[in-house]
Amino acid sequence: MTPSHRPNLRRRALVLATTTALAASALLPLGTAQAQAFPAKPITLIVPWPAGGSTDRHLRTLAEIASTHLGQNIVIENKPGAGGTLGPATMAATAKPDGYTIAQFPLGMLRMPHMQKTNWDPINDFSYIIGVSGYTFGFTVKADSPYKTFNEYIEAARQQPGAINYGSTGTGSSPHLLLEELAGNAKVQLNHIPYKGNADLQAALLGGHVMAQSDATGWDKFVDAGQMRLLVTFGDERTKRWPQVPTAKELGYNVVSSSPYGLVGPKGMDPAVVKTLHDAFRKAMDNPKHLAVLEQLNQAMWYRHGTAYKQWATDTFVKDKTLIERLGLAAK
Repeated sequence: MTPSHRPNLRRRALVLATTTALAASALLPLGTAQAQAFPAKPITLIVPWPAGGSTDRHLRTLAEIASTHLGQNIVIENKPGAGGTLGPATMAATAKPDGYTIAQFPLGMLRMPHMQKTNWDPINDFSYIIGVSGYTFGFTVKADSPYKTFNEYIEAARQQPGAINYGSTGTGSSPHLLLEELAGNAKVQLNHIPYKGNADLQAALLGGHVMAQSDATGWDKFVDAGQMRLLVTFGDERTKRWPQVPTAKELGYNVVSSSPYGLVGPKGMDPAVVKTLHDAFRKAMDNPKHLAVLEQLNQAMWYRHGTAYKQWATDTFVKDKTLIERLGLAAK
């Protein structure tokens, strides 16, 4: 072979190798190619509550840590309304299932369809990514409230039916339903006032616009600062942070609630993209900074893989239908 032929052979070999590589990549499933490139830009995490509340505080920290594992920023978008269901429902209806828009999935998503007509299905319109945590619910009054104990508050409601009020983070939210369940057990009538989220609710209580509040631990700093009085919590046992405060269970009201939540995307997400998001958030959950925030909020870890999370949601959706019907809140 003459030297003049060698460059031509090298060029032909290079063209052949390039063509072969392109052909091989074309044979890859589209989902595989997407997963390999994912994420190539920032991800939006919809938090369906106002900024500053307990869920917002928790998920901002978790997202910040998860972004280091993904190599892209996770941008928090607060979209409150409809008892925490507006944000996830809007995402399910409008976002592409490409993993770049995800949302917190509060327990109210499994209850609202039983209470009113919705244009979304809580099981089939979402891709379940990961279960993360649950709340510590408590009932607080302003520090100068005449009610020193929860039993005093309930007795006032017994003496003045419908005149004693409380606020929650929205109709159909867990803080609302657990108080309605308790009121039913205590045979009293309470006046419920819904708010968009716990930041608005705290301001209303401190401003004297509502007598009391049922909420997750967005009230923690106000209780510790002496601005609010914590009358009762709703866990199975007393909290480590406020061990002097009784549970509703031990007071005889027979209500226990932690309202687990996690992260979801629109239906139809590529399983490989779901796995990438799951793995990043799972690593973030074990980070000491995240564990410290959970301790501050007195929340427990509630890890569920996507498949187990969807099964839990399916079972809970069926079970809570009975609760809502018993409370007389079912859609007519």
